Amino acid sequence: MSQSNSNDGTSKGDEYLLNLFLTDEGIANPAVWYKKLRDESPVFRSSSGAIFLSRYEDCRMVFRDNRLGKDTREGPGGTALPRQESEEVRAYREQISANRGDSSPSMLFLNPPDHTRLRGLVSRAFTPKRVESMRASIKELSEDCLDNLAEVGEGDAMEILGFLPVNVIGELVGVPRSDWEYFRPLVTAGVASLEAAPSLEDLKASTAAFTEMGEYFSSLLADRKADPKDDLMSALIEVEESGDRISEAEVISTVILLFAAGMETTQNLIGNGLGALFAYPEQMDLLWEHDEYVESAVEEMLRWDSPVQLDGRTALEDTEIPDLKLPKGSQIVTLIGAANRDPARFTNPDAFDIQRNEGQPLSFASGIHYCLGANLARTEGQEMFAGLIRRFKKIEQAGELKQRGRLTLRGYETVPVSVTNR
Repeated sequence: MSQSNSNDGTSKGDEYLLNLFLTDEGIANPAVWYKKLRDESPVFRSSSGAIFLSRYEDCRMVFRDNRLGKDTREGPGGTALPRQESEEVRAYREQISANRGDSSPSMLFLNPPDHTRLRGLVSRAFTPKRVESMRASIKELSEDCLDNLAEVGEGDAMEILGFLPVNVIGELVGVPRSDWEYFRPLVTAGVASLEAAPSLEDLKASTAAFTEMGEYFSSLLADRKADPKDDLMSALIEVEESGDRISEAEVISTVILLFAAGMETTQNLIGNGLGALFAYPEQMDLLWEHDEYVESAVEEMLRWDSPVQLDGRTALEDTEIPDLKLPKGSQIVTLIGAANRDPARFTNPDAFDIQRNEGQPLSFASGIHYCLGANLARTEGQEMFAGLIRRFKKIEQAGELKQRGRLTLRGYETVPVSVTNR
Protein backbone atom coordinates (compact mmCIF):
# COMPACT_ATOMS: atom_id res chain seq x y z
CA MET A 1 0.00 0.00 0.00
CA SER A 2 1.74 3.16 -1.18
CA GLN A 3 0.56 6.61 -0.19
CA SER A 4 0.18 9.58 -2.53
CA ASN A 5 2.26 12.40 -1.09
CA SER A 6 2.94 14.80 -3.98
CA ASN A 7 1.56 18.29 -3.72
CA ASP A 8 0.02 17.96 -7.16
CA GLY A 9 -1.58 14.63 -6.29
CA THR A 10 -2.86 15.99 -3.00
CA SER A 11 -4.58 18.99 -4.57
CA LYS A 12 -6.05 16.81 -7.30
CA GLY A 13 -7.18 14.21 -4.77
CA ASP A 14 -9.00 16.80 -2.68
CA GLU A 15 -10.62 18.12 -5.83
CA TYR A 16 -11.77 14.62 -6.73
CA LEU A 17 -13.24 14.08 -3.26
CA LEU A 18 -15.09 17.39 -3.36
CA ASN A 19 -16.54 16.50 -6.76
CA LEU A 20 -17.46 13.03 -5.52
CA PHE A 21 -19.19 14.01 -2.31
CA LEU A 22 -20.42 17.56 -2.82
CA THR A 23 -21.62 17.86 -6.42
CA ASP A 24 -24.77 16.53 -8.02
CA GLU A 25 -22.70 15.14 -10.90
CA GLY A 26 -20.37 13.27 -8.56
CA ILE A 27 -23.19 11.70 -6.58
CA ALA A 28 -25.03 10.80 -9.78
CA ASN A 29 -21.98 9.12 -11.35
CA PRO A 30 -19.36 8.39 -8.68
CA ALA A 31 -17.51 5.84 -10.86
CA VAL A 32 -15.78 8.67 -12.74
CA TRP A 33 -14.19 10.04 -9.58
CA TYR A 34 -13.52 6.61 -8.09
CA LYS A 35 -11.43 5.80 -11.18
CA LYS A 36 -9.45 9.03 -10.93
CA LEU A 37 -8.66 8.37 -7.26
CA ARG A 38 -7.84 4.70 -7.86
CA ASP A 39 -5.59 5.47 -10.82
CA GLU A 40 -3.79 8.51 -9.41
CA SER A 41 -4.10 8.46 -5.61
CA PRO A 42 -5.34 5.05 -4.43
CA VAL A 43 -4.08 5.71 -0.89
CA PHE A 44 -4.85 9.37 -0.47
CA ARG A 45 -4.38 11.47 2.65
CA SER A 46 -6.85 14.32 2.26
CA SER A 47 -6.43 17.86 3.53
CA SER A 48 -8.52 16.82 6.58
CA GLY A 49 -5.89 14.21 7.44
CA ALA A 50 -8.22 11.29 6.68
CA ILE A 51 -6.98 8.55 4.35
CA PHE A 52 -9.22 7.46 1.47
CA LEU A 53 -8.75 3.99 -0.03
CA SER A 54 -10.10 2.97 -3.43
CA ARG A 55 -8.47 -0.40 -4.24
CA TYR A 56 -10.12 -3.72 -3.41
CA GLU A 57 -7.25 -5.36 -1.53
CA ASP A 58 -6.47 -2.23 0.50
CA CYS A 59 -10.09 -1.89 1.62
CA ARG A 60 -10.37 -5.60 2.37
CA MET A 61 -7.18 -5.50 4.46
CA VAL A 62 -8.48 -2.55 6.51
CA PHE A 63 -11.82 -4.27 7.11
CA ARG A 64 -10.01 -7.33 8.47
CA ASP A 65 -7.58 -5.50 10.78
CA ASN A 66 -9.13 -5.37 14.26
CA ARG A 67 -6.81 -2.55 15.29
CA LEU A 68 -8.87 -0.40 12.95
CA GLY A 69 -12.30 -0.05 14.52
CA LYS A 70 -15.41 2.07 14.38
CA ASP A 71 -15.71 5.79 15.01
CA THR A 72 -18.75 6.49 17.19
CA ARG A 73 -18.97 10.13 16.19
CA GLU A 74 -20.87 10.58 12.94
CA GLY A 75 -21.84 7.83 10.56
CA PRO A 76 -19.81 5.39 8.46
CA GLY A 77 -17.21 7.98 7.52
CA GLY A 78 -16.93 9.49 11.00
CA THR A 79 -15.87 13.13 10.72
CA ALA A 80 -13.60 12.39 7.74
CA LEU A 81 -15.96 13.08 4.85
CA PRO A 82 -15.64 16.36 2.93
CA ARG A 83 -18.17 18.86 4.17
CA GLN A 84 -19.29 22.39 3.43
CA GLU A 85 -21.49 23.13 6.41
CA SER A 86 -23.16 26.24 7.74
CA GLU A 87 -22.66 27.34 11.33
CA GLU A 88 -26.24 26.23 12.02
CA VAL A 89 -25.52 22.68 10.85
CA ARG A 90 -22.32 22.46 12.91
CA ALA A 91 -24.12 23.77 15.98
CA TYR A 92 -26.93 21.27 15.49
CA ARG A 93 -24.46 18.39 15.18
CA GLU A 94 -22.88 19.43 18.47
CA GLN A 95 -26.31 19.63 20.06
CA ILE A 96 -27.17 16.12 18.88
CA SER A 97 -23.90 14.77 20.28
CA ALA A 98 -24.45 16.48 23.65
CA ASN A 99 -28.01 15.18 23.93
CA ARG A 100 -27.24 11.51 23.32
CA GLY A 101 -27.07 10.97 27.06
CA ASP A 102 -27.63 7.38 28.13
CA SER A 103 -28.86 6.14 24.76
CA SER A 104 -27.02 3.07 23.57
CA PRO A 105 -24.85 3.46 20.45
CA SER A 106 -25.84 1.37 17.48
CA MET A 107 -23.92 -1.88 17.07
CA LEU A 108 -22.83 -0.43 13.72
CA PHE A 109 -20.49 1.92 15.61
CA LEU A 110 -19.33 -0.32 18.46
CA ASN A 111 -15.97 -2.03 18.93
CA PRO A 112 -15.06 -5.14 20.93
CA PRO A 113 -15.90 -6.24 23.54
CA ASP A 114 -19.40 -4.66 23.32
CA HIS A 115 -19.62 -5.30 19.59
CA THR A 116 -18.59 -8.94 20.07
CA ARG A 117 -21.21 -9.45 22.81
CA LEU A 118 -24.10 -7.84 20.92
CA ARG A 119 -23.25 -9.37 17.56
CA GLY A 120 -23.00 -12.82 19.12
CA LEU A 121 -26.51 -12.50 20.51
CA VAL A 122 -28.14 -11.11 17.39
CA SER A 123 -26.26 -13.22 14.83
CA ARG A 124 -28.30 -16.30 15.77
CA ALA A 125 -31.17 -14.80 13.78
CA PHE A 126 -29.03 -14.46 10.65
CA THR A 127 -27.20 -17.77 10.26
CA PRO A 128 -27.26 -19.18 6.71
CA LYS A 129 -29.44 -22.05 7.97
CA ARG A 130 -31.94 -19.68 9.58
CA VAL A 131 -32.09 -17.43 6.53
CA GLU A 132 -32.58 -20.42 4.24
CA SER A 133 -35.44 -21.55 6.49
CA MET A 134 -37.01 -18.12 5.87
CA ARG A 135 -36.82 -18.43 2.07
CA ALA A 136 -40.39 -19.72 1.71
CA SER A 137 -41.69 -16.80 3.75
CA ILE A 138 -39.55 -14.34 1.76
CA LYS A 139 -40.90 -15.82 -1.47
CA GLU A 140 -44.46 -15.41 -0.21
CA LEU A 141 -43.84 -11.81 0.80
CA SER A 142 -42.24 -11.19 -2.62
CA GLU A 143 -45.35 -12.56 -4.29
CA ASP A 144 -47.47 -10.03 -2.38
CA CYS A 145 -45.39 -7.21 -3.92
CA LEU A 146 -45.50 -8.82 -7.37
CA ASP A 147 -49.27 -9.26 -7.12
CA ASN A 148 -49.60 -5.53 -6.54
CA LEU A 149 -47.45 -4.74 -9.58
CA ALA A 150 -49.27 -7.26 -11.78
CA GLU A 151 -52.63 -5.77 -10.79
CA VAL A 152 -51.76 -2.20 -11.77
CA GLY A 153 -49.42 -3.08 -14.65
CA GLU A 154 -47.15 -0.12 -14.02
CA GLY A 155 -45.88 2.06 -11.22
CA ASP A 156 -42.87 2.98 -9.12
CA ALA A 157 -40.81 -0.14 -8.40
CA MET A 158 -39.30 1.53 -5.32
CA GLU A 159 -42.77 1.96 -3.91
CA ILE A 160 -44.21 -1.42 -4.93
CA LEU A 161 -41.27 -3.87 -4.98
CA GLY A 162 -39.14 -1.93 -2.50
CA PHE A 163 -41.67 -2.79 0.17
CA LEU A 164 -40.29 -6.35 0.36
CA PRO A 165 -37.47 -5.70 2.87
CA VAL A 166 -39.88 -3.80 5.12
CA ASN A 167 -42.09 -6.89 5.14
CA VAL A 168 -39.22 -9.30 5.77
CA ILE A 169 -37.45 -7.40 8.54
CA GLY A 170 -40.79 -6.43 10.09
CA GLU A 171 -41.78 -10.08 10.34
CA LEU A 172 -38.35 -11.07 11.67
CA VAL A 173 -38.21 -8.39 14.36
CA GLY A 174 -41.83 -8.72 15.38
CA VAL A 175 -43.41 -5.49 14.11
CA PRO A 176 -47.16 -6.02 13.55
CA ARG A 177 -48.04 -6.18 9.86
CA SER A 178 -50.37 -3.18 10.24
CA ASP A 179 -47.34 -1.03 11.16
CA TRP A 180 -44.97 -2.04 8.36
CA GLU A 181 -45.89 0.85 6.06
CA TYR A 182 -45.38 3.30 8.95
CA PHE A 183 -41.62 2.66 8.99
CA ARG A 184 -40.76 3.43 5.36
CA PRO A 185 -40.68 7.24 5.57
CA LEU A 186 -39.08 7.10 9.03
CA VAL A 187 -36.16 4.97 7.88
CA THR A 188 -35.64 7.06 4.74
CA ALA A 189 -35.55 10.24 6.82
CA GLY A 190 -33.37 8.69 9.53
CA VAL A 191 -30.49 7.52 7.37
CA ALA A 192 -30.04 10.93 5.72
CA SER A 193 -27.72 11.83 8.61
CA LEU A 194 -25.18 9.29 7.31
CA GLU A 195 -24.44 11.37 4.23
CA ALA A 196 -21.50 13.74 3.84
CA ALA A 197 -23.49 16.95 3.54
CA PRO A 198 -27.04 16.69 4.88
CA SER A 199 -28.96 19.93 5.20
CA LEU A 200 -30.14 21.26 8.56
CA GLU A 201 -33.65 20.13 7.62
CA ASP A 202 -32.35 16.62 6.82
CA LEU A 203 -30.56 16.43 10.16
CA LYS A 204 -33.59 17.58 12.11
CA ALA A 205 -35.83 15.13 10.25
CA SER A 206 -33.30 12.34 10.92
CA THR A 207 -33.22 13.08 14.64
CA ALA A 208 -37.01 13.19 14.80
CA ALA A 209 -37.28 9.89 12.89
CA PHE A 210 -34.87 8.01 15.15
CA THR A 211 -36.57 9.46 18.23
CA GLU A 212 -39.95 8.30 16.94
CA MET A 213 -38.61 4.82 16.16
CA GLY A 214 -37.08 4.65 19.64
CA GLU A 215 -40.42 5.49 21.21
CA TYR A 216 -42.19 2.93 19.04
CA PHE A 217 -39.82 0.12 19.95
CA SER A 218 -39.87 1.07 23.65
CA SER A 219 -43.63 0.55 23.53
CA LEU A 220 -43.27 -2.71 21.56
CA LEU A 221 -40.65 -3.88 24.06
CA ALA A 222 -43.14 -3.44 26.89
CA ASP A 223 -45.77 -5.34 24.89
CA ARG A 224 -43.39 -8.22 24.21
CA LYS A 225 -42.36 -8.43 27.87
CA ALA A 226 -46.01 -8.86 28.77
CA ASP A 227 -46.81 -11.15 25.83
CA PRO A 228 -43.74 -12.77 24.16
CA LYS A 229 -43.97 -13.89 20.54
CA ASP A 230 -41.81 -16.00 18.22
CA ASP A 231 -39.75 -13.04 17.01
CA LEU A 232 -36.34 -11.45 17.44
CA MET A 233 -37.44 -8.81 19.92
CA SER A 234 -38.90 -11.44 22.26
CA ALA A 235 -35.72 -13.49 21.91
CA LEU A 236 -33.57 -10.49 22.90
CA ILE A 237 -35.81 -9.79 25.89
CA GLU A 238 -35.34 -13.39 26.99
CA VAL A 239 -31.58 -12.92 26.84
CA GLU A 240 -31.78 -9.65 28.78
CA GLU A 241 -33.93 -11.19 31.51
CA SER A 242 -31.93 -14.39 31.83
CA GLY A 243 -28.35 -13.15 31.78
CA ASP A 244 -28.46 -9.36 31.78
CA ARG A 245 -25.92 -9.35 28.93
CA ILE A 246 -28.00 -6.94 26.87
CA SER A 247 -29.76 -3.89 28.23
CA GLU A 248 -33.17 -2.58 27.20
CA ALA A 249 -31.46 0.40 25.52
CA GLU A 250 -29.28 -2.03 23.55
CA VAL A 251 -32.33 -4.08 22.52
CA ILE A 252 -33.97 -0.93 21.16
CA SER A 253 -30.87 0.40 19.36
CA THR A 254 -30.22 -3.04 17.86
CA VAL A 255 -33.76 -3.44 16.56
CA ILE A 256 -33.71 0.07 15.06
CA LEU A 257 -30.42 -0.75 13.33
CA LEU A 258 -31.77 -4.01 11.91
CA PHE A 259 -34.94 -2.35 10.70
CA ALA A 260 -33.14 0.63 9.14
CA ALA A 261 -30.29 -1.36 7.59
CA GLY A 262 -32.55 -4.22 6.55
CA MET A 263 -34.91 -1.92 4.72
CA GLU A 264 -32.63 0.70 3.20
CA THR A 265 -29.90 -1.47 1.71
CA THR A 266 -32.13 -4.20 0.29
CA GLN A 267 -34.60 -1.70 -1.13
CA ASN A 268 -31.68 -0.08 -2.92
CA LEU A 269 -30.40 -3.46 -4.12
CA ILE A 270 -33.72 -3.99 -5.90
CA GLY A 271 -33.84 -0.48 -7.36
CA ASN A 272 -30.18 -0.35 -8.36
CA GLY A 273 -30.48 -3.82 -9.85
CA LEU A 274 -33.37 -2.76 -12.05
CA GLY A 275 -31.43 0.35 -13.03
CA ALA A 276 -28.48 -1.81 -14.12
CA LEU A 277 -30.73 -4.11 -16.17
CA PHE A 278 -32.34 -1.13 -17.90
CA ALA A 279 -28.87 0.24 -18.70
CA TYR A 280 -27.82 -3.14 -20.11
CA PRO A 281 -30.92 -4.54 -21.91
CA GLU A 282 -28.93 -7.42 -23.38
CA GLN A 283 -28.17 -8.57 -19.84
CA MET A 284 -31.86 -8.33 -18.93
CA ASP A 285 -32.75 -10.44 -21.96
CA LEU A 286 -30.11 -12.99 -20.94
CA LEU A 287 -31.47 -13.14 -17.39
CA TRP A 288 -35.06 -13.55 -18.56
CA GLU A 289 -33.94 -16.39 -20.84
CA HIS A 290 -31.77 -18.05 -18.18
CA ASP A 291 -33.19 -17.74 -14.69
CA GLU A 292 -30.33 -19.93 -13.43
CA TYR A 293 -28.26 -16.74 -13.50
CA VAL A 294 -30.36 -15.06 -10.78
CA GLU A 295 -27.82 -15.72 -8.03
CA SER A 296 -24.83 -14.40 -9.98
CA ALA A 297 -26.96 -11.51 -11.29
CA VAL A 298 -27.76 -10.35 -7.75
CA GLU A 299 -24.07 -10.55 -6.88
CA GLU A 300 -23.25 -8.43 -9.92
CA MET A 301 -25.93 -5.89 -8.96
CA LEU A 302 -24.28 -5.59 -5.54
CA ARG A 303 -20.88 -5.07 -7.16
CA TRP A 304 -21.77 -2.76 -10.03
CA ASP A 305 -23.87 -0.28 -8.04
CA SER A 306 -23.48 -1.11 -4.36
CA PRO A 307 -26.25 0.07 -2.01
CA VAL A 308 -23.49 1.01 0.46
CA GLN A 309 -20.71 3.00 -1.20
CA LEU A 310 -18.33 3.62 1.69
CA ASP A 311 -17.43 2.73 5.25
CA GLY A 312 -15.05 4.18 7.80
CA ARG A 313 -12.49 2.93 10.31
CA THR A 314 -10.43 4.63 13.03
CA ALA A 315 -7.09 3.45 14.39
CA LEU A 316 -7.83 2.29 17.94
CA GLU A 317 -4.09 2.20 18.66
CA ASP A 318 -0.89 3.19 16.88
CA THR A 319 -0.98 0.90 13.86
CA GLU A 320 1.33 0.04 10.98
CA ILE A 321 0.05 -1.58 7.82
CA PRO A 322 2.13 -2.04 4.64
CA ASP A 323 3.79 1.29 3.77
CA LEU A 324 1.51 3.27 6.07
CA LYS A 325 1.85 4.40 9.68
CA LEU A 326 -1.42 5.23 11.41
CA PRO A 327 -1.21 7.00 14.78
CA LYS A 328 -4.07 6.28 17.18
CA GLY A 329 -7.16 8.20 16.07
CA SER A 330 -6.27 8.19 12.36
CA GLN A 331 -9.34 7.98 10.16
CA ILE A 332 -9.65 5.77 7.09
CA VAL A 333 -12.49 5.87 4.58
CA THR A 334 -12.92 2.75 2.46
CA LEU A 335 -14.57 3.64 -0.85
CA ILE A 336 -16.46 0.39 -1.39
CA GLY A 337 -17.93 1.55 -4.70
CA ALA A 338 -14.41 2.16 -6.01
CA ALA A 339 -13.06 -1.15 -4.67
CA ASN A 340 -15.87 -2.99 -6.46
CA ARG A 341 -14.72 -1.47 -9.76
CA ASP A 342 -11.02 -2.26 -9.23
CA PRO A 343 -9.60 -3.79 -12.45
CA ALA A 344 -6.97 -5.58 -10.37
CA ARG A 345 -9.82 -7.59 -8.83
CA PHE A 346 -12.57 -7.70 -11.48
CA THR A 347 -12.20 -8.14 -15.23
CA ASN A 348 -13.60 -5.23 -17.26
CA PRO A 349 -15.12 -3.87 -14.02
CA ASP A 350 -17.20 -1.06 -15.53
CA ALA A 351 -19.25 -3.57 -17.52
CA PHE A 352 -22.36 -5.11 -15.98
CA ASP A 353 -22.13 -8.87 -16.52
CA ILE A 354 -24.67 -11.17 -14.82
CA GLN A 355 -22.51 -14.24 -15.58
CA ARG A 356 -19.51 -12.82 -13.73
CA ASN A 357 -17.96 -15.34 -11.33
CA GLU A 358 -14.99 -13.63 -9.69
CA GLY A 359 -15.89 -13.82 -6.02
CA GLN A 360 -17.88 -11.55 -3.75
CA PRO A 361 -17.66 -7.77 -3.88
CA LEU A 362 -17.06 -5.72 -0.73
CA SER A 363 -20.64 -4.44 -0.65
CA PHE A 364 -21.22 -6.00 2.78
CA ALA A 365 -17.69 -5.13 4.03
CA SER A 366 -15.56 -7.89 5.60
CA GLY A 367 -14.05 -8.91 8.93
CA ILE A 368 -15.82 -8.60 12.28
CA HIS A 369 -18.16 -5.90 10.93
CA TYR A 370 -19.27 -7.97 7.93
CA CYS A 371 -22.97 -7.18 7.48
CA LEU A 372 -25.14 -9.42 9.64
CA GLY A 373 -27.95 -9.30 7.12
CA ALA A 374 -25.86 -10.10 4.02
CA ASN A 375 -27.41 -13.56 3.53
CA LEU A 376 -30.88 -12.15 4.13
CA ALA A 377 -30.39 -9.33 1.60
CA ARG A 378 -29.05 -11.73 -1.02
CA THR A 379 -31.99 -14.07 -0.49
CA GLU A 380 -34.49 -11.23 -0.81
CA GLY A 381 -32.83 -10.03 -4.00
CA GLN A 382 -32.80 -13.53 -5.46
CA GLU A 383 -36.46 -14.16 -4.66
CA MET A 384 -37.56 -10.78 -6.00
CA PHE A 385 -35.77 -11.10 -9.35
CA ALA A 386 -36.73 -14.77 -9.71
CA GLY A 387 -40.32 -13.70 -9.11
CA LEU A 388 -40.11 -10.93 -11.70
CA ILE A 389 -38.88 -13.42 -14.31
CA ARG A 390 -41.53 -15.95 -13.33
CA ARG A 391 -44.44 -13.51 -13.33
CA PHE A 392 -43.68 -11.11 -16.17
CA LYS A 393 -42.83 -11.65 -19.81
CA LYS A 394 -40.98 -8.36 -19.63
CA ILE A 395 -40.45 -5.38 -17.37
CA GLU A 396 -39.65 -2.05 -18.98
CA GLN A 397 -38.51 1.37 -17.85
CA ALA A 398 -41.54 3.66 -18.00
CA GLY A 399 -39.98 7.05 -17.31
CA GLU A 400 -36.87 8.72 -15.97
CA LEU A 401 -35.17 7.05 -13.03
CA LYS A 402 -34.74 9.61 -10.27
CA GLN A 403 -31.82 9.17 -7.89
CA ARG A 404 -32.18 10.09 -4.26
CA GLY A 405 -29.07 12.28 -4.30
CA ARG A 406 -27.19 10.33 -1.64
CA LEU A 407 -23.82 8.63 -1.86
CA THR A 408 -23.19 6.70 1.37
CA LEU A 409 -26.45 4.77 0.92
CA ARG A 410 -26.92 4.94 -2.83
CA GLY A 411 -30.28 4.35 -4.45
CA TYR A 412 -33.19 5.68 -6.44
CA GLU A 413 -36.13 7.70 -5.23
CA THR A 414 -38.30 6.49 -8.10
CA VAL A 415 -37.96 3.69 -10.66
CA PRO A 416 -41.03 3.86 -12.95
CA VAL A 417 -41.75 0.52 -14.64
CA SER A 418 -44.39 -1.19 -16.74
CA VAL A 419 -44.86 -4.95 -16.95
CA THR A 420 -46.33 -7.47 -19.34
CA ASN A 421 -47.81 -10.48 -17.57
CA ARG A 422 -47.01 -13.96 -18.78
